[in-house]
Amino acid sequence: MSSVISSPLFGVFLCVVTFAAGVWINRKVKSPVANPLLIAIALTVILLKVFHIPLESFQKGGDIVSLFLAPATVALALSVYKQVAILKKYFLPIVLGCLAGAITSMVSAFLLCKAFSLDEKLTASMLPKSVTTPIALEISEQLGGVASITVAAVIFTGILGAVLAPLLIRVFRVADPVEQGVAIGACSHAIGTSKAVEIGEIQGAMSGISLSVSGILTVLLSLFLQ
Repeated sequence: MSSVISSPLFGVFLCVVTFAAGVWINRKVKSPVANPLLIAIALTVILLKVFHIPLESFQKGGDIVSLFLAPATVALALSVYKQVAILKKYFLPIVLGCLAGAITSMVSAFLLCKAFSLDEKLTASMLPKSVTTPIALEISEQLGGVASITVAAVIFTGILGAVLAPLLIRVFRVADPVEQGVAIGACSHAIGTSKAVEIGEIQGAMSGISLSVSGILTVLLSLFLQ
């Protein structure tokens, strides 16, 4: 048993199985609260705790899965390419919307950290919470943050955005698919973009665009904090 757990394939297998379970539950429940990634994380934590499996054993395979994060993000370029005409038409609004989102995200994170008297290291870890993980980790490292906390903040933000996006779209009566996509991508990166793709093709493409633009703008804004 120990040899199986120590193998990198164990972590990969656990990631695949728990996420597949999350997708199955999501399809059965048909609720945005039943986010597949959230369910996968919860199931993984429960299994590791119940069977007393060391986190290090899981991470051997988890690190392999993480390697696919950047390529998966780049793959969103396909949907962006299909909507290049819309990108050209709304270029300035998209950039300005992403800039507003990036500033709001960083300022709100900073103020909340100050309100709860968090130290500079934790604050630096939280600032890039609304951009995709590869970019967020680089920003956090440059600012002196803690990588694990940054990853947790990014995942939480993405899941929250994916869960609340459909509700907020209805509450604020955001009818334009371009506006919907830009808003989702700017605040909840790749996880939110997966929900935007479910809402519509244009929303998914615009979310993918704003995900990339917001990441670039957040990197530029972080330069002023160093």
